[in-house]
Amino acid sequence: MTKVLILGSEGQIGSHLKMYLKKKNYSVYEFDITNSQKQDLRIFNNLNCKKLIKKVDFIFFLAFDVGGSRYLKKYQNTYDFVSNNIKLMSNTFELIKKYKKRFIFASSQMSNMTYSNYGILKNIGERYSELLNGIVVKFWNVYGIERDLTKSHVITDFIIKGIKNKKIDMLTNGKEVRDFLYAEDCCNGLEIIMKKFNQIKKSKKSIDLTTGRYTSILNIAKIIKKILNEKKIRVIIKPSSNVDTVQKNKKNLPNRFFFKFWKPKYTLENGIREIINYYI
Repeated sequence: MTKVLILGSEGQIGSHLKMYLKKKNYSVYEFDITNSQKQDLRIFNNLNCKKLIKKVDFIFFLAFDVGGSRYLKKYQNTYDFVSNNIKLMSNTFELIKKYKKRFIFASSQMSNMTYSNYGILKNIGERYSELLNGIVVKFWNVYGIERDLTKSHVITDFIIKGIKNKKIDMLTNGKEVRDFLYAEDCCNGLEIIMKKFNQIKKSKKSIDLTTGRYTSILNIAKIIKKILNEKKIRVIIKPSSNVDTVQKNKKNLPNRFFFKFWKPKYTLENGIREIINYYI
């Protein structure tokens, strides 16, 4: 049985991945600071992490101090945000190097956005990963059920607002576009990358894990409103006059290399329906 370690197992992607892999009968080891202070990757030479890295076959390095746009706007330009992520990356990569483990590093399509501290930090993580022969996976707005709503991403945020307040207050005018991927499709992609690690590694390419289809944030709000209206929840949408200051509406074009191995199964509307059904 393949033994896998998920660093950041309670995060947006990690929490879905651990359930997905357990259902597939992998031996899954969890590690997240929200479980215990003993699972703090900022601690140099963390003995708990060290023991797990030593014993597992594969590592999903998903841990990061991050949240949705609201969280990034508030915290990414603070000392603690930069310091937390530098410490956890440095300490973790040191252990991966020591035990020569195969791993995936979770990066972001924002890693080339040098005006963003988050983007710069992810770029640094990519460089570590390349030096240690890991595979860099760039995520493009993964959405799904979230438990820490202080860090919620836009789709979950809009759904909760619609259900509780009957109004979707938007942080921007909604004209910015994003490429969204449902968590179940994301987990399936990560499993395939792990299973085909050596083949993909030979390609010397990072992976853009994404659908390749863009939609506006305003359209997201309209899809949520439509589904909630079907469920007799009357919702209004209230855009603001603000523009996107996190990504500054920069639009990257994904590398489509990974589509040779994987295709997403969920449409955007079907994925949103799944989340709405969970919260209602």
